[in-house]
Amino acid sequence: MAMKNTFTPPEDREVFQLDLEVRPEDIDMNGHVNNVIYVRWLQDVGTAHWLSRMTPQDRDPWSWVVVRHEIDYRAPLRLGEQARARTWVGTPHGPRFDRFVLIERGDGTLCAQGHTDWAMVDAKTMRPARITPAMIAAFIKDSSGT
Repeated sequence: MAMKNTFTPPEDREVFQLDLEVRPEDIDMNGHVNNVIYVRWLQDVGTAHWLSRMTPQDRDPWSWVVVRHEIDYRAPLRLGEQARARTWVGTPHGPRFDRFVLIERGDGTLCAQGHTDWAMVDAKTMRPARITPAMIAAFIKDSSGT
């Protein structure tokens, strides 16, 4: 029986999906995907979502740094299984945007869920920068940008 996730995207959030590849080097001595790989996947799907929604011109002045990752492991993923990640953003606060991720098998079984707190920084100075209204609008439907 598949476990239920505790993250549900608000109706005004775009949910982005990324297929994941379970590679032989991802498998640990217990025969399933190692926990470190899930951290990589949280970062990969968040980055892919950002790249898909922002033009190079709009994103080049900025960079993102992780402030915190939280992951709950629910079911193992093994070599040969299909996997996907679904992600959406939370509510922006100044330079911070939290992001939620569900990692599921191809059959819909929840394998892990994660929450990452990201902070946007100026790419040149690496100082925190407020998330712009245009960025908010790119990820939140009908956003006023506030």
